[in-house]
Amino acid sequence: MKALFLEGIHEEAAVPFARAGYEIRTLRGSPDEQTLLQEIRDVTVLGIRSKTRISRSVLAAARDLLVIGAYCIGTDQIDCAACSDRGVAAFNDPHSNTRSVAELALGEIIMLVRRVFQNSVSLHRGLRQKSAEGCHEVRGLTLGIVGYGKIGSQLSDLAEALGMKVLFCDVTEVLARGNAKKCGFEELLQTADVVTLHVDGQPRNRGFFGAEEFRMMKSGAFFLNLSRGFVVNHQALAENLQSGKLRGAAIDVFPREPDAGGTFRIRCRIFPTSF
Repeated sequence: MKALFLEGIHEEAAVPFARAGYEIRTLRGSPDEQTLLQEIRDVTVLGIRSKTRISRSVLAAARDLLVIGAYCIGTDQIDCAACSDRGVAAFNDPHSNTRSVAELALGEIIMLVRRVFQNSVSLHRGLRQKSAEGCHEVRGLTLGIVGYGKIGSQLSDLAEALGMKVLFCDVTEVLARGNAKKCGFEELLQTADVVTLHVDGQPRNRGFFGAEEFRMMKSGAFFLNLSRGFVVNHQALAENLQSGKLRGAAIDVFPREPDAGGTFRIRCRIFPTSF
């Protein structure tokens, strides 16, 4: 039997299969559908990450496929209905990188509030900004977490440990961690000094955060999106940065992302208070 691992999955993932006698093949990138159709024909076990799309036509070509392991948080890149029809098991790792994302979000919050990125840009241009005007500690600020799942709840713990007040909202009933307080979505936007999105990739969240939501936020607040690129209207985000309504923003997901080493082009102006 053969196992195929895509997108640079760590070599340790293949070790149990190699010990069991599987023939192992690996590809670092995410192949296009035509390439995948050829590669998957005699594969029994497939390991992917978030960029490889497993469509019904790909599954039809995989005559021997028994299982797909998504080494990431979500499974929206897999046609799960088609898997069910063909008797192919599909699973993900819901805890994958959750701590990493929570720590990254906290780091970005500190960098925004302390104006680290803005001052770094100035320094690289040869201008030293010695003054700390406009820089603040995160202690005492209110963090609003939209989506209180495995990432949002861990971020809640980390932020509270630094002295931040935490508000959160979620579409499901979840227990608050520590002293965090659950509230309505509008109350969160109107109250929080920092709003961070940690929602899932369901179609209902496409275009979830736009001009109206930015309008409800406090003037001078900060905004982060570490969930999915398509949940935010980036033109509205750019306009609110340009107008000064938002003091800064941090995003690490985009509606269209290039492959590793690919060309990346942003259509809206980037402001020194964002990264």
